[in-house]
Amino acid sequence: MFNYIIRRLLLMIPTFFGTTIMVFTILQYVPGGPFERAVMQLKFASMMSGESASAGGKSISDSQTLTPEILEDLRMQYGLDKPVVIRYLIWLGIWPKEIKNRTVNIGETFRENIYSFKKDAFTSYTLQKWIKPVKNKTGEIIVTESGVGIDIKNADFEPTKDFQELPNVNFIKTWYHSTNWKIAEIKSDSEIRIIQKSYQGLFTGYLGYSNEKADDVGTLIKNRLHISLIFGLTSFILVYLICIPLGIMKAIKHGSKFDVISSSIVFIGYSIPGYALGTLLLVYFAGENFMDIFPLGGWRSENWNNLTFMGKVFDQIHHAILPILCYMVGSFATLTVLMKNSLMENLSQDYVRTAFAKGLSEKSVILFHAVRNSLIPIATNIGHVIGLFIVGSYVIEKLFGIDGIGMLSFTAIITRDYPIIMGFLVINTIVRLFGNLFSDIAYATIDPRIRFK
Repeated sequence: MFNYIIRRLLLMIPTFFGTTIMVFTILQYVPGGPFERAVMQLKFASMMSGESASAGGKSISDSQTLTPEILEDLRMQYGLDKPVVIRYLIWLGIWPKEIKNRTVNIGETFRENIYSFKKDAFTSYTLQKWIKPVKNKTGEIIVTESGVGIDIKNADFEPTKDFQELPNVNFIKTWYHSTNWKIAEIKSDSEIRIIQKSYQGLFTGYLGYSNEKADDVGTLIKNRLHISLIFGLTSFILVYLICIPLGIMKAIKHGSKFDVISSSIVFIGYSIPGYALGTLLLVYFAGENFMDIFPLGGWRSENWNNLTFMGKVFDQIHHAILPILCYMVGSFATLTVLMKNSLMENLSQDYVRTAFAKGLSEKSVILFHAVRNSLIPIATNIGHVIGLFIVGSYVIEKLFGIDGIGMLSFTAIITRDYPIIMGFLVINTIVRLFGNLFSDIAYATIDPRIRFK
């Protein structure tokens, strides 16, 4: 079993890369992406505003158009000056990413902000250093830097006790060779373009930065993942706890009124999409239109932190009932009918008749012999169901105003926020791959005839 798990984990690697490469490439060439939107925004700003817009460090007044130089700087800003393969490697974090880009004159100094921290709600400080490209004695252009200092003098601030105020550039006597800034292009005898590179990508734990949300993608997903997990895992557990016993009862009472009525209810629910059911539930059981029983949406009440422990439990259940019903309705009929048909097939097998001939009770034969073999088709489907529930639902979270990763991804698709889309793809792919592995392990656990060698 252990060797099989290792082999499956190794096989997941090309599947993961294949999925991410395909989606990443599509997003790079789909029209209306971040670059096209930035160009349209700059054109609109240059036409409609009396103030100047800016791109790549260059200003665009209302009387100017987007010149080829400005467009090229904008392409560099979005990484489109590199082949798509290099862009993918940068996203993975195995190719250095250009995180800063600046065109300066030789001998010109500028400040580089390294880190900002707050003293209190009103005062903040920035750790800085001076950067200056110069020509050395041999005529070679190199980039030098000063020591580190803070932007203003404040000796009473504990975190900055090791740093003095950044001195005036005219009083710095010692300059060091910069290890971060590199020369990317010599534009003229006096002007160069310098860049700063860093390995930032998936393998370094960095999923990108969302300009729309103004935050790291990893942070955005981390702050919402537990919300989708609570709804997804709860729905997943309830589906199996209800569908398996219901399928057993339907198989035992096949053809009875209970079987017919329950099948009708199950298939009516299956025919209604989750978002449509959610709309009906909100209309009739939430708000003030009919019955004000459940909240109109949200993850928790606004006064959550002021509630007692039991109050929090009740409030969470109160907000979760309607979304969980919508989560469950899609898989409810499939798992119930699958369990029923599988059990009916096993009840007609020879080993069941043999068990009855030995004098075993009906309860023992069904529960300890037939049911276990009937769970095999359920086990093979468990990975897909796990992925369906855990990664959240776009429309259901949008409908109920649940700020989980499904809602985050829905908004990202609408606004074409590609870093969030790729971050969600990573989570979704990993969950589904490990879900399939879990299906195989459950399959081998239920059926002793299965041995992975």
